[in-house]
Amino acid sequence: MNPFFTRLVRVTLVATTLSTAVSRAQEKPAPAPKKLAIRAGHLIDGKSDTPIANALIVIEGAKIVSVTPGGSAPAGVELIDLSKATVLPGFVDAHTHLLLQGDITQADYDAQLLKQSIPYRAILGARNAQIALGHGFTAMRDLETEGAMYADVDVKRAINNGEVPGPHMQVSTRAMTPTGMYGPYGYSWEITIPQGVQYVDGVEEARKAVREQIRYGADWIKYYSDHGYFYGPDGVVLHSHVNFTDEEAKAIVEETHRLGHKVAAHAIGSDGIAAALKAGVDSIEHGDGLTEPEMEEMAHRGIYWVPTIMVGAYVAPGRAGNWTKMVETEKAAFQLALKKGVKIVLGTDAGGFDWRELNQAMEFDYYVKYGMTPMEAIRTATTTAAELLGWSDKMGTIEPGKWADLVAVSGDPLKDITELQRVKFVLKGGSVYKNDLH
Repeated sequence: MNPFFTRLVRVTLVATTLSTAVSRAQEKPAPAPKKLAIRAGHLIDGKSDTPIANALIVIEGAKIVSVTPGGSAPAGVELIDLSKATVLPGFVDAHTHLLLQGDITQADYDAQLLKQSIPYRAILGARNAQIALGHGFTAMRDLETEGAMYADVDVKRAINNGEVPGPHMQVSTRAMTPTGMYGPYGYSWEITIPQGVQYVDGVEEARKAVREQIRYGADWIKYYSDHGYFYGPDGVVLHSHVNFTDEEAKAIVEETHRLGHKVAAHAIGSDGIAAALKAGVDSIEHGDGLTEPEMEEMAHRGIYWVPTIMVGAYVAPGRAGNWTKMVETEKAAFQLALKKGVKIVLGTDAGGFDWRELNQAMEFDYYVKYGMTPMEAIRTATTTAAELLGWSDKMGTIEPGKWADLVAVSGDPLKDITELQRVKFVLKGGSVYKNDLH
């Protein structure tokens, strides 16, 4: 045999042997999933109409294994005693802006787009995610970055990789409008400045923009259906100027649905809402000017409404025009939509107010004041929100197979809904993030 060939065979055999030894050394058995048991004094599980007393929740890894009234924790399993608390599913905020820090005025908004870098805004976004999780929001849908491009995808990835704590996220990256329909406004045409949205004109651009955003990580597509809100001669119906042509809006929705995703439409006035419904969107955001026929159509077609009441009430005093009246218009719409059976999902528009100033759970209080029972209000941020996100098999209720995402409060939120603004315990994916109930 050729000596060179002999040496080559020997080297190959040695290399193969070493490779096999290294592989076997690296094949360590995976650690067993951590087991945990939680004793809940009262459990609002998202399914039952009444709380379950003295419930035992057993968790293995990131998921719930069993939920039983009474009973004892399995031997050798860590027990967290919440027997004096009320335990609920983790909350969902279905309308947030992690990359925004409040924009009551145009100056507030412009300062962020023109004076803060996208990396800096992403750092603040990660901080905001931690704030939300501390308030009990274990999942959120973030509806556009307001000029920060695809930084919401980065924040979501950092959370998923365990780099920073935060909720489960669905993100929509850059919202769409036709050219000129969104700020910043009033700057010299000779200067190119950052834009708060992605400008889209024409059917082909609409389809391309959808494909581009999904390519870069968008879970949802969001577009602005209207702007310029005004009351007609009757002083009752809130109108608006529609942004896209019917063909453009339909192209956005059709392309998004073709690619297996959903569409959220910012639609405040009745005209913008009607245009969005005609296009076939999956959710109406804000919706202050909802009319009775539009509510009936939404109820019939199962289209969700995310009203974001608290932000409207918060920004109204600092804005001119019809904003104060719009708060009352939305209140009347909410009360009627509740009777009509519209699917209402909790969303706060956090970022439209400073994340450090208001607790997102204030939104629950508005829903109860506007006519919901406390249990109905809770379900807007649990079971119904999970439906909207397409995560009903993962979250929204406390039952076997679901994510181990739980919150607890000291009092009874069915008697005082503001208890949800004082979350004492947060568990996400089987890991304790907060426990002030020692």
